[in-house]
Amino acid sequence: MVQTDEVHDIPVVLAKEHDVKPPYSVFTTCEKWFIVTLASIAGLFSPLTAYIYLPAIPMIATAFGKTVELTNLTVTVYLVFQGVSPMFWGTLADHMGRRPTSLGCLFVLSLACIGLAFVPTSYFWLLMVLRCLQAVGSASTLTIGAGIIADIATPAERGGFFGIFTMGPQVGPAIGPVVGGALADKLGWRSIFWFLCISSSACFIVLVTFLPETLRSIVGNGSIFPPIQYRPLLPLIGRGHKDSEVERPPARKSPNPFRLFACVDILNLLVFNGIQYAVFTAILATISSLFEEHYPHLTETDIGICYLASGGGLALGAIFSGKLMDWDYRTAREQLICNSTPENGIPGHIINDGDFPIEATRLKRLPLWIIIFSVACIGYGWCFEAQTTIAVPLVLQFVIGFSEIAMLTTVQTLLIDLVPSQGSSVTACNNLIRCSMGALLVSMIELLLHKIDAGWTFVLLGGICFMSVPLIWLAVRIGPPCRADRRARQTSQN
Repeated sequence: MVQTDEVHDIPVVLAKEHDVKPPYSVFTTCEKWFIVTLASIAGLFSPLTAYIYLPAIPMIATAFGKTVELTNLTVTVYLVFQGVSPMFWGTLADHMGRRPTSLGCLFVLSLACIGLAFVPTSYFWLLMVLRCLQAVGSASTLTIGAGIIADIATPAERGGFFGIFTMGPQVGPAIGPVVGGALADKLGWRSIFWFLCISSSACFIVLVTFLPETLRSIVGNGSIFPPIQYRPLLPLIGRGHKDSEVERPPARKSPNPFRLFACVDILNLLVFNGIQYAVFTAILATISSLFEEHYPHLTETDIGICYLASGGGLALGAIFSGKLMDWDYRTAREQLICNSTPENGIPGHIINDGDFPIEATRLKRLPLWIIIFSVACIGYGWCFEAQTTIAVPLVLQFVIGFSEIAMLTTVQTLLIDLVPSQGSSVTACNNLIRCSMGALLVSMIELLLHKIDAGWTFVLLGGICFMSVPLIWLAVRIGPPCRADRRARQTSQN
C-alpha cells in the first residue's frame, strides 16, 4: 500500500502491522525540547566558568603579585583539564547513564568554586589546582548533553536540537565576561566564584527534580522504567509512555573512547574543529588585554560588556546554523528518494543511513563559514593596529562568533551522526583535541602579540584557519568508506 507523507509530501511504502518498528524515541517533541533545554542549562557552565574569569585576570594578577602572562597559565591549565576530564565523564555517561554523571559534574564544580572563593593570595599554586578541579566539574556537562541529544533525536532533527543546545553554552561567552567584570569591579574577584557556586547548586537541584535518564542501554527509547536511582523527583517527562513489562536491555560494554582516534574520518574532523576553536579561544583570551591597552578609558565592567558582541554572534549563529542543517538534511534526503524512485512514483527502497551522504550534506556550507571566519579574524587584528573606533572590532567579534559556532555546530552534529551510540565519548574526544590546541595557543598568544603585534598575529591565525579548508574535502572523500568499514566490523563482532 502506498501513501503520501503529510510532512514532506513524499510517497512512502506502508509496512505491514507486524513490521512496524517502534519510534526512535517515545518522548514527544515538546518533551524533547524540555530535555534539551535542561541539558543546555547544565552545559552553560562549561564555558561560563572559563569566560566569567577572563575580565578579572589583571585584578587577580595584582592580588597574587604575579604578571598577567603568568596568571594566564590558570586559563591554560583550565583548558587542559577541560579537554582531558570529559574522556572520563563521557565514557562514564555512555555506560552509567546521563543523569548521575550530570549531577556528579555539578557537585564537583560547586565544591571547587567554594575552594576558589577562599583561596589565600599567598598560594598561587592552589589557585591553579582549584582551577583544574573546576574544569573537571564543568567541562563534561557539554559532553553529556551531546550524548542526551544522540539518545532522543534522529539525524533529521539533530541539527536543530544541537543549535538550541549549543545556544545555552554559548550564553557563557556572552554573559560570563559581563557578569565577571561587574562582580570583580563592584564586589571583588572572589565574588565570581560565589556566583558560580550558587548558580551551579541551583542547576543541580533543577536536574535532580526534572531530568530523566535517556541512555538507551538503560531506558531503550524511553519506554522502559529505569531503576529508582535514575528517576527524577518529579517524573513529568515520558510518564505516559512507560511500560513496566518491557525488559531492560542488557548492559552494553563501554567502548574505549580512545579507539575513536583510530577512525581516520573522525580524527580529521577533530583536527579541523580544533584549529578553529584554538584561534577563537585565543581571540577571547586576549580581549581584556587588547581592549585595556588600546582603549584605556574602559573599566573592568566595560571590558566585560565588550564580550557581548562575540556572545551575541555565538547565540544567533547556533540557532541559524542548526535550523539550516535540518533543512539541508531534509532537502538532501528528499532528493535522494526522488532519484531512486521508479517511473510509477513509488520508492524502489527505503533510504537507510548507510545510503545517505551525511558528510557532504552536513559540510556543504562549511567552506563559506571558514572563509568568513578567517577574513574577520584578519580584519580584527588590524583594527587595533589602525586604532579604529571601538565599534569596528566589536562588529568583527560578532562575525567571528557567528561563523565559529556555525562551524562548531556543524562538525559536532556530524560526529554524533557517525557514532550515535558513543555520543558523549566522541564529544569528549572533540573536547580533548580542541581544548589541548586551545591551551597551547593561549599559552603563546601574548608572546606573539608582543613579538609581531596584533595585526600580523591575527593574519597568521586567520591564514592557518584558511589553510585547513582541504580537510573539509578530505572529510567528504574518506567519510563513506570509513563508515562502511565500521559497519562491517560491528556486524562481524555481533
